[in-house]
Amino acid sequence: MQREMGFKERRYIEELRILTKATALDCIIDLRFERIIYVIKKGDMGFAIGKKGENIRRLEGVLGKKVEMVEYDDMIEGFLTNIFRPAQVIQFDRDDDSKKINTVVAKRTDVGIAIGKNGSTIEKARTLMKRFYGYEVAEILVQ
Repeated sequence: MQREMGFKERRYIEELRILTKATALDCIIDLRFERIIYVIKKGDMGFAIGKKGENIRRLEGVLGKKVEMVEYDDMIEGFLTNIFRPAQVIQFDRDDDSKKINTVVAKRTDVGIAIGKNGSTIEKARTLMKRFYGYEVAEILVQ
């Protein structure tokens, strides 16, 4: 998928690289939830977070916004699982014709985690899935 990045996004990615030595593949400035979402290269998540979340706190102080990170995965299912973490995702129902994907979680409590406060996690999933794979996240279902 083609992704457009502006000057601010590039600057934020460079800040992350300088502070954490981790590589970000993409950066999204989400004004609705006042946060910055980083998509971190697979294997660099430990560097990005730091000991006990130290790097995230430092980055939030420098940028003045809430920071969220998602580890990239080449497989669409792995990437979606990383987005919804810590909710336990057990299955995906993908329709390639309509480009929609439903997510099935293990417990009812995981539905709330997958949706997030005021829908923040599901919106993050919709944005990232559309941006990276061209799919629309449709529903969160319980097994």
